[in-house]
Amino acid sequence: MLQKTKVKELMSENVFTINHDEEVVFAFEKLMKHKISALPVVDNKEKMIGIVTASDLGHNLILDNYKLGTKVSEVMVKEVTYVTPNDTLKDTIHIMNENAPEFAIINQVPVLDNGKIIGIISDGDIIKALKDI
Repeated sequence: MLQKTKVKELMSENVFTINHDEEVVFAFEKLMKHKISALPVVDNKEKMIGIVTASDLGHNLILDNYKLGTKVSEVMVKEVTYVTPNDTLKDTIHIMNENAPEFAIINQVPVLDNGKIIGIISDGDIIKALKDI
């Protein structure tokens, strides 16, 4: 199943994004409002240029590490792990595991097709698929 199921079969196509010039407080608010853990960051041409996570933003907001007006572009992760719609779940799990920072996990990855965001897949999506085995 892991080698046969494609990302495009499980990914969410309803992807919330944030513009790079928004303030971090608004990004965190959007994450909380939609109960999601990551927002791909896009430029003015809707090209993905980074990602921010609820855990990173929340942690730093609580510790008051941001100055008033800090922009998403100043704090986003610029080297984003991603998959393609034709990657398998096995590929995705491998990519999520191999690209995770030390002592951390990647629990969602954007799905790109020719550089355009077409979806997002999370560890929850993968777990749901595995429950049906």
